[in-house]
Amino acid sequence: MNPIVERSRDLTRRALFGNAACGIGGLALGSLLEDDALGRHHAPRCKNVIFLLQNGAPSHVDLFDHKPELARLQGEQIPDSIVRNRRFSTMTGGQKARPCLGAIKPLRRFGESGATVTEYMPQTGAIADRLCFVKSLHTTQVNHAPAITFLMTGSERPGRPSMGAWLSYGLGKSCDDLPTFVAMTSRDKEASCGQIFYDWYWGSGFLPSVHQGVKFRGSGDPVLYLQNPQGLDASHRRAMLDDLAELNRIQRERTQDPEVDTRIAQYELAYRMQSSVPELTDWSDEPEHVLAMYGPDVHRKGSFAYNCLMARRLVERGTRFVQLMHAGWDQHRNLYTQLEVQCRDTDAPSAALVMDLAQRGLLEDTLVIWGGEFGRTPFLQGSFEGQKGRDHHPYAFTWWLAGGGTRAGTTFGATDDFGFDAVEDRVTPHDMQATILHLLGIDHERLTYRFQGRRYRLTDVHGRVVDGLLA
Repeated sequence: MNPIVERSRDLTRRALFGNAACGIGGLALGSLLEDDALGRHHAPRCKNVIFLLQNGAPSHVDLFDHKPELARLQGEQIPDSIVRNRRFSTMTGGQKARPCLGAIKPLRRFGESGATVTEYMPQTGAIADRLCFVKSLHTTQVNHAPAITFLMTGSERPGRPSMGAWLSYGLGKSCDDLPTFVAMTSRDKEASCGQIFYDWYWGSGFLPSVHQGVKFRGSGDPVLYLQNPQGLDASHRRAMLDDLAELNRIQRERTQDPEVDTRIAQYELAYRMQSSVPELTDWSDEPEHVLAMYGPDVHRKGSFAYNCLMARRLVERGTRFVQLMHAGWDQHRNLYTQLEVQCRDTDAPSAALVMDLAQRGLLEDTLVIWGGEFGRTPFLQGSFEGQKGRDHHPYAFTWWLAGGGTRAGTTFGATDDFGFDAVEDRVTPHDMQATILHLLGIDHERLTYRFQGRRYRLTDVHGRVVDGLLA
């Protein structure tokens, strides 16, 4: 069996027109197609997504989920009836003592909504009335890589398309001179934990690779080879690409391999990015008061603050999905020192991004998501006399959402008195995936791709739209 031939036979109408959209006639073709052929199944509430993924798992009970019972029982064993025979990481799997640990910094109420936010995050608290807090998330994975993979691809095993790739496939190209899907990474300056950014977090899996995220680097030029080699001007580059495209089209006719279309499209995008990316990264047009909102780190390439402002500039110019991943939230032994550092590095830039989008009239069309792959244990890892931290906790965690058709100034779902289990309006990663797609006008059950004899979707065979999050 020839896999290239088999793959060409499996091309769906949506994939065919998705590839065609990369060519000159894409816009004309798109206007003639029914909405379903481009993945739109109902009127969208937003156009863009900025996902501020906090790698390592922020502690929900320290940041957002106020639990007075934990503080009242500080140091006492968390009840066995709560813990039962739950699975934790190997770092506390054999730990017999599980003393309650209340929030290490007071949480207080902010805004008219009265949302509870840690005092470590005053800027997030200041925009609480613009946010929708989801406090009943829970997942199946207890370690970082499988949990993030599950969150971003719908499966804990690598190989499936990421969320941004599904959106590129379902909705088509969003702009001509910048990528539809961009990924950026950052980490705490202290390098306090060893989180790894795997390429499959923004990969295309079995979808045509034209849909994978374009990784912007944190130093130097965001993408390599923006400048022509010495002695090669733009006209020569254009002539070379035209000849190369003709050779690739001959190869496409001969092999029927759709990846050749990707090659042609990416060469063309790279050529246009030689002009668009320098303009994107030239911040001379940014007012000083806007830069000040993001904090002093906004001028440091590769920082979370820098990437947040870059995300706003990207969606402003047509990029559909921007995935920011910031590592450093893995406080197993350094909770009392590193949590404050993480909050300081991410609080102002996250809030500034929301306010910046709102002031420019972009928040209504842009969904901003802030959260990690799971939460952290309401009990102490370690001892009160030694190193103090919290272990991974998949049974409950908190995100916040802003803009993009979500219900501002609300809190959805709840955990038990210890912050241990999501008990009210429980939400899974598949539910969140279904809801994000819904906000973009996509029915998660109808956006599918045939691969190896079956049809796949982002939400696998699960997921429901969480109506309580919608405005």
